Amino acid sequence: MSEAFVYRPKFVDIRVKPEAVGKRARAADTEGSQRRCDHVGCERAGVHRAPKSRDHGNEFWHFCLEHASDYNKRWNYFSGMSDSEVNAFMAKEEVGQRPTWTFRSGRLDRTSAQFRGDRGGRGGDPFNLFGNGGAAEPAAAPRRRLSRLQGKALEELSLPENADGAQIRARYAELVKRWHPDSNGGDRTAEANLHRVIAAYQTLKAAGLV
Repeated sequence: MSEAFVYRPKFVDIRVKPEAVGKRARAADTEGSQRRCDHVGCERAGVHRAPKSRDHGNEFWHFCLEHASDYNKRWNYFSGMSDSEVNAFMAKEEVGQRPTWTFRSGRLDRTSAQFRGDRGGRGGDPFNLFGNGGAAEPAAAPRRRLSRLQGKALEELSLPENADGAQIRARYAELVKRWHPDSNGGDRTAEANLHRVIAAYQTLKAAGLV
């Protein structure tokens, strides 16, 4: 070969002009500063954003500092929501608005029935491991028939399904005293817990369980 090979890497001569980047940044700042406050009659720059509504989290008003502060004072996220909707939101907020599942076994769960020895005479202790002579355990007492709402109300009070009226009233009095705002310095979480306890007690009372 008459000429020696010379390696010339690509793109090494590309340059980004710093002054161009600076101009774009200054242009963006100037555009933002020229936006007027959305408050009627205000001529100041609207550099502070405020959400328009609970259902439109990506839409904002642009206010000056004074009107943004006034808007925040009057802003109520729960405006238009009923007490039950607020309580449901607070309950979900405790777990970060993520779905949760109970760890309690179902009524017809085979594993639970096996350990209870409640398998229609086919369970029990055939090898006398627990000292019952191999005889099947007597049938369990009939369970109280509860609706799903009543079962959840008992769970809210941390009571078993067979709790009687006296137990329900005692537990209700204990939880009301624990979660009352006067005992928790006006804590919003305690107030939400109190609302759930009261709703659960009213559900059980309406069902005639209290």
